[in-house]
Amino acid sequence: MLSNHLQNGLETAKTMWSRLPAEEEEEREGLVSSKKMDDGSVESLDYEVIENYAYREQQAKKGKLYVGYSVVVKWLFALLIGIGTGLAAVFINISVENFAGWKYSLTFQIIQKSYFAGFLVYTLINVALVLSSVYIVTQFAPAAAGSGIPEIKGYLNGIDMHGVLLFRTLIGKIFGSIGSVGGGLALGKEGPLVHTGACIASLLGQGGSAKYHLSSRWLQVFNSERDRRDLVTCGCAAGVAAAFRAPVGGVLFALEEVTSWWRSQLMWRVFFTSAIVAVVVRSAMGWCKSGKCGHFGSGGFIIWDISGGQDDYSVQELLPMAIIGVVGGLLGALFNQLTLFITHWRRNYLHKKGSRVKIIEVCIISVITSVISFGLPLFRRCTPCPDSDANSGIECPRAPGMYGNYVNFYCQNKREYNDLATLFFNTQDDAIRNLFSANTVHEFSAQSLLTFLVMFYTLAVMTFGTAVPAGQFVPGIMIGSTYGRLVGMFVVRFYRKLDIEEGTYALLGAASFLGGSMRMTVSLCVIMVEISNNLKFLPLIMLVLLISKAVGDAFNEGLYEEQARLRSIPLLESRPKYQMRYMTAKEASRNQKAIYFPRVVKVADIVSILQSNNHNGFPVIDHTRNGETLVIGLILRSHLLVLLQSKVDFQHSPLPCNVRDGSLPIRHNLSEFVKPVSSKGISIGDIHLTQDDMEMYIDLAPFINPSPYIVPEDMSLTKVYNLFRQLGLRHILVVPRASRVVGMITRKDLLLEENNESDPVELHSTSVRGWAANKRVVTRIADVGQPLLDNGVL
Repeated sequence: MLSNHLQNGLETAKTMWSRLPAEEEEEREGLVSSKKMDDGSVESLDYEVIENYAYREQQAKKGKLYVGYSVVVKWLFALLIGIGTGLAAVFINISVENFAGWKYSLTFQIIQKSYFAGFLVYTLINVALVLSSVYIVTQFAPAAAGSGIPEIKGYLNGIDMHGVLLFRTLIGKIFGSIGSVGGGLALGKEGPLVHTGACIASLLGQGGSAKYHLSSRWLQVFNSERDRRDLVTCGCAAGVAAAFRAPVGGVLFALEEVTSWWRSQLMWRVFFTSAIVAVVVRSAMGWCKSGKCGHFGSGGFIIWDISGGQDDYSVQELLPMAIIGVVGGLLGALFNQLTLFITHWRRNYLHKKGSRVKIIEVCIISVITSVISFGLPLFRRCTPCPDSDANSGIECPRAPGMYGNYVNFYCQNKREYNDLATLFFNTQDDAIRNLFSANTVHEFSAQSLLTFLVMFYTLAVMTFGTAVPAGQFVPGIMIGSTYGRLVGMFVVRFYRKLDIEEGTYALLGAASFLGGSMRMTVSLCVIMVEISNNLKFLPLIMLVLLISKAVGDAFNEGLYEEQARLRSIPLLESRPKYQMRYMTAKEASRNQKAIYFPRVVKVADIVSILQSNNHNGFPVIDHTRNGETLVIGLILRSHLLVLLQSKVDFQHSPLPCNVRDGSLPIRHNLSEFVKPVSSKGISIGDIHLTQDDMEMYIDLAPFINPSPYIVPEDMSLTKVYNLFRQLGLRHILVVPRASRVVGMITRKDLLLEENNESDPVELHSTSVRGWAANKRVVTRIADVGQPLLDNGVL
């Protein structure tokens, strides 16, 4: 009987293996080859809790004390993520502001004698800073290029990519951002800060970095991808909170933009993490006000206070504000399309030529940016300073190398300023602060604003997608505030009212461009309110965001979705495609040839199947005494590799072990089966087996997931999609429709209350009178003595 049992199982496995498509057919059907996997392609994550024998035994040993300890550790990690991300943001901002301050101070000193020498020094400093950034990325941390938000969004969607959350990526992101932003490129540090927070959270979740000997077993608490996912979510919110000093906006950004799965307990921890970041940043700002941080003073962190500007608005202003929304949607959609085309060309043609080409490309863009930012203001005629107002606190012209509005650049008179240099020859934070400033009517001419808009828009499109850490928040705010202020100038001249501020329209323009490009609404609205410190404009920001998003959606998808598709990140969006409602689960699974393992399988057969395909999940079958074939669970490829590498579960006998009597020893820790984040993990080529090992057997029953999610073959693909995405699954088994029902669960079966009675408390809305009358007895699954599989049902 046992020999027949084993023989039938092996024959089934070999039959299914023989039905595998050839290598050419696999690639035609979209399966990833091993070579592509080694090159860093994506892999799904296991957010499902695998309730196998080892898991149940370990959970049985844990009491209420361990549950309380786990909760305390989660909050402690949230605290550490907030502190770490806040300190990283402080370090980046202090470094950027000091590099930029030294650069502008030295340049202003030199141009007093020679503008050509000042230009050379200015350009060389920019190229040196940018060169350091691109060298770090290309030679040390390739995954640190770009903003990192599409990759983090993919991770929280259930996709893991090699290198995205490693320690070297964190280092490359921090120091690369300092070089690229300090070097004056048309990009920001806010997106990289989100990636930085996610890396810090991931490293804490897995206990540090073993490769660089920076790990601690005291931090190795979480053994599931689900817990690590929650930590990365906290890191994303912390990054936004640190970048904009907007803790509530950080929470909403994590909820709206990057996460695919949310619960109330996670909301509390994310909110706590953002609050800690706000405290750390505020403390650093207070410490730096005394002058201990060099050029880092009132500038640095992005916050533009316009609370002292326009107090109210009239109905007549709604039309130009709506026009700003339309313009933001059009320019944002155009920006997405242009960056998509250029990035596609870079990835498929230019960047395939090697790291040297990437370095040369970024250096050329740095030289072009320096020439434009230094050269264009030379052709602009200076403007006399307005009458000084002692209460405004604005000095004209400002002292060279210091923060302020009016920049004296290539002017004959000391009481003149260059409005184009006020925008170009400044850090982006200070330039935006100048555009948002109140009580500065007619500071900028329409010609200068239009020139800056065209040139900076072009530079932002060119720079996005290069091999440096690059965010798009600040460039988007720069572009939007420029055309917003331009519209504000015409509104002031047309309505001739003294209470209209051009800075108000600059704020609305910034919101409209970000809404038209990134397609965020709620989180972006709160972020703009927090950074402007003016709640009165909340309805106006909501208006322009809704209009710009609607206009942008008519042309293409958001910036992060477009870039994720370009990077081949298979995101599952919140809504399934319309045609899925006409497809069934069976039709969708036809291209995937399922490969089965028998419960007791020969090591040689496991190695052969793992070498011949790249599937990550394998159903495990068994046979009843009546010869009926049952699927008893699902085993992951990573678990099989751990079993092959350890060899402690090899056995000479092809007989199955008895799992139910509790006598089976646990030879593995659950942490052994968890793959490190963003790493390739174990591959079949890393395992060395002797000929004697190949003749051994493994009983897979203790390691399988005995209760995988299953769907009937005629279920609509829309329902399968929602189930897959909302639960964060990696595999769903498609089975024929069940022949009989062994139980039914209703709401009352899920409301378990502690009381002295043995019967559960029934809800008043649940009626059970019709059961006896209809002579149909439906037993709750909780009352069934044997597992579901023992009754012949999956």
